[in-house]
Amino acid sequence: MNYLEALSRRYSVKKFNNQIIPQEILHNILESGKLSASSLGLQPYKIIIVESEEMKQKLIPAFYNPSQISTCSHLIVIISKKTIEENYIRGYFTHISEVRETPMENLDPFRNSINQHINQKTQDEIFNWAEKQSYIVLANLMYAAAIENIDSCPMEGFRQELIEEILDINPETEKVTVTLALGYRSEEDYFQHMKKVRKPNEKLFKFI
Repeated sequence: MNYLEALSRRYSVKKFNNQIIPQEILHNILESGKLSASSLGLQPYKIIIVESEEMKQKLIPAFYNPSQISTCSHLIVIISKKTIEENYIRGYFTHISEVRETPMENLDPFRNSINQHINQKTQDEIFNWAEKQSYIVLANLMYAAAIENIDSCPMEGFRQELIEEILDINPETEKVTVTLALGYRSEEDYFQHMKKVRKPNEKLFKFI
């Protein structure tokens, strides 16, 4: 299946069939999220993968449409940072130094540039920026899933405070941005038979 066929087949599944995704395929999908483009490379988010049935059951009441949670293989929760602390930046550059085998002092110009960029932003601006990065991750996960012939459904319709309580997320420093259910579509989900509706090219694209 090429990528256009995969994206044409993709839709937001309303009900999965409870079949579990093989670990190798799940790993590939998650790697696509790891490899997502990220402004300044800071990856101001973390990804929680809910795979245990016990935890999925706990999370069901947090969703306004729980059918996807109760039938999916895995639920991905993308959490954005509200602040970028100095120790977070320090850890980032330590990691760069180790991976690229580069002395820390050689990275000082880049580090100073990042510090200046972050210090110029308000907390609201930082969070807005972090959320945008999280949606890039979401798009990559959905795309990779489609290529792997795995179905998905992105979801924002949830009780944020309840998810944060269940997953032990600190609301002072982090926020649940979006979730993604992964699995295999149920034969009972009639949405899979509907034609995909998108803007015609002449209304969507403008060449100048």
